[in-house]
Amino acid sequence: MSAWLRDRDTAGTDVFTLLREDGRDHVTDVTPQGAAWLASAETFPRSALARWEDHPDRPVVLPCGTVFDVVNVPATFGRRMLDRLWGEGPGSGPVAMHRGRMMLFATPGSAQRLPALLHWEEWGDAVPPLICHGTGDAVTVPPLTPAESPSAPRWLVAPDTRHPWLPGPEVLLWACVRAARTPARTGVRVSIFPPADQDAKVYDVSRRR
Repeated sequence: MSAWLRDRDTAGTDVFTLLREDGRDHVTDVTPQGAAWLASAETFPRSALARWEDHPDRPVVLPCGTVFDVVNVPATFGRRMLDRLWGEGPGSGPVAMHRGRMMLFATPGSAQRLPALLHWEEWGDAVPPLICHGTGDAVTVPPLTPAESPSAPRWLVAPDTRHPWLPGPEVLLWACVRAARTPARTGVRVSIFPPADQDAKVYDVSRRR
């Protein structure tokens, strides 16, 4: 077992309970179960996970289309989507930040279906350009442990279970429409990040439905 697994193994522990108890930044930490889920996107998950555990501070590139798709949106619009998902909707799946854009992990097939739904509902022009990663695409996934560089990919909502809930294209369409209708707002309703991190917003995951 790697040092990362020995330090991070939370089997039998409710990460949401820990978050409520002491306010630490658990929601941005990948659990061993979450890492196993990410690695399952690879053809040989055990080998992929072993390599990642040897270097938990390095981001990796994972294929989309089988375990998850990724909807990549501008950061400001993404924060408005998360406002709607956590404030009025079912919450979100894992969410990461990379190169000034927000990556929302979604059910396989969402990358193809969401743009079609936006076009069908005639909301395509109201929504900023989306980059949808599906079958045949790959994305850079943040490291297992938080990186020191502020420009490195990082988790806003890290995967914490072997089978995390993922929003489908209809849920993401709903969030896109609500975000497009809502002007940008200042201030953060619920934040679990240190005050110095002004670029990230994440919501109280204990409220997930």
